[in-house]
Amino acid sequence: MANEPVLAQALRTLPAPAPEAVVVDNFVDALMDALGFDKQKRIPQFATGQGADHVDFAARYDDSEGRSFIQSPVDPYFLLEAKGTDSNLSYGTPQYRSTFNQLRRYLLAPKCKNAQWGLIINSVHMQLFRKHHKVIFPATPCLEIKPETIDQVVHDQIAPLLRQPSRALVVAVYNNKGGVGKTTTTINLASLLNFIGYSTLVIDFDPNQRDLTETLEVTSQSPTLFDCLDDDRLDIHEAIATYRKLDKKANKEYGIDILPAPKVEDLKTDDPNSKGIDINDLIRKIGYHKLKKAIDSLRSEYDYIFIDSPPNWQYFSQEAVYASDVILMPVKPNNVYSIDNAAEAIREFFPAIQAKRQDGGPIALPIFFNGEKLSNSQHQRVRVYLEELIARHKKDYKFDLTPYFFPRLTNARKDYRVFELENHAEISGASFSRLPAVYAHKTARDYYLNLAKEYFIQ
Repeated sequence: MANEPVLAQALRTLPAPAPEAVVVDNFVDALMDALGFDKQKRIPQFATGQGADHVDFAARYDDSEGRSFIQSPVDPYFLLEAKGTDSNLSYGTPQYRSTFNQLRRYLLAPKCKNAQWGLIINSVHMQLFRKHHKVIFPATPCLEIKPETIDQVVHDQIAPLLRQPSRALVVAVYNNKGGVGKTTTTINLASLLNFIGYSTLVIDFDPNQRDLTETLEVTSQSPTLFDCLDDDRLDIHEAIATYRKLDKKANKEYGIDILPAPKVEDLKTDDPNSKGIDINDLIRKIGYHKLKKAIDSLRSEYDYIFIDSPPNWQYFSQEAVYASDVILMPVKPNNVYSIDNAAEAIREFFPAIQAKRQDGGPIALPIFFNGEKLSNSQHQRVRVYLEELIARHKKDYKFDLTPYFFPRLTNARKDYRVFELENHAEISGASFSRLPAVYAHKTARDYYLNLAKEYFIQ
């Protein structure tokens, strides 16, 4: 078709089946041009610095001195891994998972540490992934490629994301079991990241318990978070409170921003004679998916946004997970219910949210053991239980929990370690002083720095 857009033409002229080399030569080259990476801005078969690994394409816009990637072949911004049509890249297939893991390895490799985007593609499917420091998560659904839509998708959906990436990573801290340390994790991890230089916002999205709000003795603002969710004409910045601590020795102020949970009975109603609003009324007023919309409006202002979620799978937890990029799950290793609840959420709850979102997110990070010091015999007992749980899920549900419970385990490396954040008196006692433990004690700071390095920062 003579007047057909370039990408549509390139896609339509591909043979079926199309081997990888043909996909690269006949389609990927045109795609890279369309994304703004001409031949001066892209390098094929780029060495990632991880053994013999080479990614199919690495690319970067011109640097601050106007040098192209060809002139200064360091710090790629975008990676692309291509496959032929013999690789089925539809979501969830073995080839999809294998290709994503391959791309993930490239994005975390030594020469690609500053890369922010990765794309997997053949001539049938493609998906864009965002890298935020150490976390890699879907930025688009796994898209079916068609000549009729490819140009519009690339120009209207993919290219704008590459040019203006969102700043914040949104993390829901969740477990269906109470008492696993969600609020303590939220407060201290956010405060630690702030301590080392990142701007953080925490959201107390549990109006029934308000543990985060009460722990830090934060006063709900007017308008409240829920007022802003009910009426998007209100400025959500006015609902944000600040928590600050001055380190007199270093003459430096630390602190996090907080969207506190107001007391439900204090929320205004349309009835001037009413003494307050109940939870069901609040849900009806807010509706669905408003939290995500509010958070999206704040993404450019923070590096990390954490949501403290209730210990159940009801409205507030579902909305918190829906609004997030990733889910962090503390687990008590001596409590089989917290382990089982984590498995149920990963297998059932989170995929249900992904189906609603239709953009591949959010994704669950591997679990971690929170607040326990395990003996060798306890480690062995927990490992056996997790292996049995994984085997049962493979048999009964055809669902593989291995990456979420044993993330280091591979066929070549029998590594059954689960990250552990041990309890410490300073951590558990800090709540009595209404102070994040990481601001008061170096031991707590070291613990949560290890947690941050495990999941979030390189």
